[in-house]
Amino acid sequence: MNQSISGVWQRVLGTQPDPPRWLVLGCAAVALLAILPHPLWRVSRNVVTIAHEGGHGLIALLTGRRLDSIRLHSDTSGLTVSSGRPTGPGMILTAAAGYTAPSLLGLGGAALLAAGRITALLWISIVLLAAMLVMIRNAFGLLSVVLTGGAFFAVSWYGSAQLQAGFAYLGIWFLLLAGVRPVVELQRKRRLGGARDSDADQLARLTGVSALLWVTLFLVVALTCLVAGGSQLLA
Repeated sequence: MNQSISGVWQRVLGTQPDPPRWLVLGCAAVALLAILPHPLWRVSRNVVTIAHEGGHGLIALLTGRRLDSIRLHSDTSGLTVSSGRPTGPGMILTAAAGYTAPSLLGLGGAALLAAGRITALLWISIVLLAAMLVMIRNAFGLLSVVLTGGAFFAVSWYGSAQLQAGFAYLGIWFLLLAGVRPVVELQRKRRLGGARDSDADQLARLTGVSALLWVTLFLVVALTCLVAGGSQLLA
């Protein structure tokens, strides 16, 4: 038993060889395919919603707010509720975390993959999803997080080294590429008169800075992470 546990820790804390370049490029192509066609995006966007709401929740906790609940809906929307001061830096950072979370998580994941920490990335993802699961308060959200976490666990525990690498690279490419599209969609909705209670509009009310500037900041973060993270994955 002790040897088994020791072996798991060695896998998690150790490094793995870089996958072949064709696999890295293939994962990028598959991730792009999951984002561009609208029918596929309607399904794959649920992963972005998990990252988005998880970002709100994590920053709420880190800034001293009380995290009350997280809900994920089948239309790919979500809602994170936290308690604390209705204004101030904690509230601002919490509101700003949603649209930036997928890209920033992708950038962090790219750094781990560049360092050869494929298994560590998979297990960190499992831990984050398990922590998020505790705060989920609706059935669809529970199902989404359990299925996503289960996929990570199955691949990390039973998958070959090449399968683990492909799964990890696909997930990080997806976060980096998918972080851009929701920001573009947000501004399109705002231009048509919708999404007036979006994160950007809430931030505008909290800070006095226009919602358009907040959307621009979200986009700059997403594109910067895509370029920086993509460079690390291709290096």
